[in-house]
Amino acid sequence: MSQSKVLADRIYSGEGIAADALRVAAANILLVLCAHIAIPLPWTPVPITGQTFGVLLAAVLLGARRGAIALILYLREGAAGLPVFQPLGLPGLARFAGPTAGFLFSYPAAAFVTGWLVERGARIGDSSRGGGSRLATLPLIGALLSGEAIIFVCGCAWLALFLGMGWSAALLQGALPFLPGEILKMALIVAAAGGLQLARREA
Repeated sequence: MSQSKVLADRIYSGEGIAADALRVAAANILLVLCAHIAIPLPWTPVPITGQTFGVLLAAVLLGARRGAIALILYLREGAAGLPVFQPLGLPGLARFAGPTAGFLFSYPAAAFVTGWLVERGARIGDSSRGGGSRLATLPLIGALLSGEAIIFVCGCAWLALFLGMGWSAALLQGALPFLPGEILKMALIVAAAGGLQLARREA
């Protein structure tokens, strides 16, 4: 699968290590901005944030390999104490022992799987239009659902097993309150991907 099939390559067509570094850096800024959209909920230690939106959008834009690299870099920055995570938790390495650690640990894998499926979806879009470069909507939705599943399975497993909440409480506090917001985030990503493709074709 050619890397030229992902959206970041069509938005910025430069090649080489420097171009990839620029794309990853831009995704990193996106992740930080999304993380700082945070709303605490009184019945759960897990706040509503824009982080999952940033993770999945970075994967859609960058693809599997570079999406995972961007998320690994993001976690390393947070571990070093940089203010990149949502602002409601402990700083630095302490965040990786808190209630949101399972979600954080899942991000590179979620980005890789989502990006890999997005790359396959772009290939489906290519074949359906005789070589035209587009990302098919149904494969994109499937990719986003897969990424969401990885994030919430890991996040709830951490709450249930490592923090001792049990699975029922973990689902009630780590997944169910966030489902409407995640549906909205996925809809926004699908719309953004379609808009970027349309703008690129018209440019």
